[in-house]
Amino acid sequence: MNSDLPTAFAAVVGGNAVLTGEAAEPYCTDWRGRYHGAALTVLFPQSTQQVADVVALCAAHRISIVPQGGNTGACGASVPLAAGPTCIVLNLSRMNCIRALDATNYTMTVEAGCKLADIYTAAEQAGRLFPLGLTAIAPHCEIGGNLSTNAGGIGVLRYGNARDLVLGLEVVLPDGRIWSGLRSLRKDNTGYDLKQLFIGAEGTLGIITAAVLKLFPRPQSMATACIAVRDPAAAVALLAHLRANCGDKISAFELISRSCLDLVFHHIPGMQEAFATRHEWIVITQLADVLQTPLDGALREALQDFGAGILEFAVSADKEQAEAWWQLRKNISEAQKREGISVKHDVSVPLSRVAEFIAQASAVLHAAFSGIRIVAFGHLGDGNLHFNASMPDPKQNADFIARRERAVNRIVYEVVAQLDGSISAEHGLGQLKREEITHYKSALELELMRNIKHTLDPHGLMNPGKVI
Repeated sequence: MNSDLPTAFAAVVGGNAVLTGEAAEPYCTDWRGRYHGAALTVLFPQSTQQVADVVALCAAHRISIVPQGGNTGACGASVPLAAGPTCIVLNLSRMNCIRALDATNYTMTVEAGCKLADIYTAAEQAGRLFPLGLTAIAPHCEIGGNLSTNAGGIGVLRYGNARDLVLGLEVVLPDGRIWSGLRSLRKDNTGYDLKQLFIGAEGTLGIITAAVLKLFPRPQSMATACIAVRDPAAAVALLAHLRANCGDKISAFELISRSCLDLVFHHIPGMQEAFATRHEWIVITQLADVLQTPLDGALREALQDFGAGILEFAVSADKEQAEAWWQLRKNISEAQKREGISVKHDVSVPLSRVAEFIAQASAVLHAAFSGIRIVAFGHLGDGNLHFNASMPDPKQNADFIARRERAVNRIVYEVVAQLDGSISAEHGLGQLKREEITHYKSALELELMRNIKHTLDPHGLMNPGKVI
């Protein structure tokens, strides 16, 4: 690195916003402890102009940049490569201002470092709702990362994913120029929708520094149900029935397997079974703006229609009871982390084929790897499953992951492809799936992606080694 660059960086962001050496190491490791890299320095800008000035310096000296928010990603996109080009980490956590909240227009303009939890709170205080409902690590994640990975979560069924919740963006381009697209319009038919290039791009095309988010009316009432079902096929049929009877009032529909629950009960204190009987599959569903009785009636009708498909259920409009059920879902990722590394899959298939995917992928994996444990759960309402595999014995698991991860991935992804699905539903590609995606996208699609990357980032300085 040019000997003048550290001084130049410090002049832009301030000496107290520069980390090097051991102090920088936590920002070069992902939250799961799976990916480790190295950076020349970690910088903490406080304004869009500071981001632009740092990027311009890096562009002039051909220094790569890894944009970072809360560093809670699951695919290694927010940390440097273990053996990558010379780079800096540009952490936007200090850019955490809510610039504007227009309750009448139902919009909020926020900087990239705003924590998702703070956005929820600001919307609530204004009598509005921001519905990006992540079930894990939500207090720590930041909106810039959520948008860069096109985050999904439990509310997609009713509100859509992150891509559907953004009206405008502010982005620093790879040469340091600032594109100011912070429009708060629902209708703007004036050419290409440029913001969609940067949402889901994982920082490979530019750095999102601010966004205009859509807000929604706060639900006046909420009802939650926990349902034990015979199998995933029964859960899919139940969802179809509820949608036919309740329409878009359904805001969440989550499927959880017994293996998930066992991990939660083992690692998370205070968690309790939803029912006296241990069931292999449960569903948690949430309906907004309906009273408890209509939801209870819909479930009773579903019980009659599906017979043995629904084993038992409970319904509540009480927030504490609902939260106790939701904690079973929210703590799965943390319980898995405490259990140890697993082969993680974030996949999607058409809703009508979810049960088929679980059955096929499970059967092939069990036949290939004796004793394998499958932890399956996810957002059944939009066909997004987290389908993770490991060995129950930690002593066996380390060797299994080291030697068999690629084989496990290929089995799962081949089933996904056969069912017209995607190998990444909401986590992105990062460095985890960068090579795998080449097997499942056409040559033309990959060519178009590379052309876009080259046009915006001709020197390949933005988050190298991620996505493509």
